[in-house]
Amino acid sequence: MTERGNILELRDVTTIFGSGITETYANRNVNLTLPTEPASIISIVGESGSGKTTVARTLLGLQQPTHGQALWRGKPINTLGKQERYEYRKEVQAVFQDPYGIFNPFYRINHVFDMILSRFKLASGKKEQQEIVEASLRAVGLRPGEVLGRYPHQLSGGERQRVMLARAHLMRPKVIIADEAISMLDVAIRATVMNILLDFRDNDGISTIFITHDLSAAHYLGGDIMVMRKGEVVETGDVDDVLHNPQHAYTQLLLTSLPNPDPDLRWQTDINQLAELERAAGVSDR
Repeated sequence: MTERGNILELRDVTTIFGSGITETYANRNVNLTLPTEPASIISIVGESGSGKTTVARTLLGLQQPTHGQALWRGKPINTLGKQERYEYRKEVQAVFQDPYGIFNPFYRINHVFDMILSRFKLASGKKEQQEIVEASLRAVGLRPGEVLGRYPHQLSGGERQRVMLARAHLMRPKVIIADEAISMLDVAIRATVMNILLDFRDNDGISTIFITHDLSAAHYLGGDIMVMRKGEVVETGDVDDVLHNPQHAYTQLLLTSLPNPDPDLRWQTDINQLAELERAAGVSDR
């Protein structure tokens, strides 16, 4: 039976940093809804400084909006009680950008899983703990015997990021918020991580809010897309519809910036057309 309602929602969220002449709008009247079921993917794209990460932090309860509301199952995240926050943390997990800085180098990889198992009491005994950890590692394409017992510096960046995906998978969450989770990885591993997120959706019913500056990654994942510029949402919709028929000048500008995949063709851009798009999108100083 399909659950009704939204697992996460932003309602007219505005987040302001600073005050007076230093006042900066990180988000301005941002709205977002992620249904509880079926599992889906929403990609949030835009250049650096567009407000994507502030959206992620707000949904994770790490950033309180100046105005508006961030909701989990219809309840304001900042007013959740102890038990509700416990359930919220089980259902909403994060994977961040840096696969190097998220580990304590003094602990073996096992520590990442041991903390979760202890905090959320996910298994009744050592054998069951080992089984669910190994199952989550296999779900992200890692061999438990080659990962467990090792220190973070003994793993590659791609392996470390997949360990963090396995840690999230261990919780069997409803949502993973992936903030630029592939930007520090090489191309081959990027594809692996995106395929893992698709498998999570199809096999485990886990939705993803995917924060990225890479339009091609958003297109590969499919689902819906939300284009942001200077804290505002300028275009939303099905990713194929938006990228094949962009309505906003800023989305058109982002697409113009993509190089031609054919190595025999020079990356050519009509300078006049580019300048016109920049002026229409409000990013030109000319």
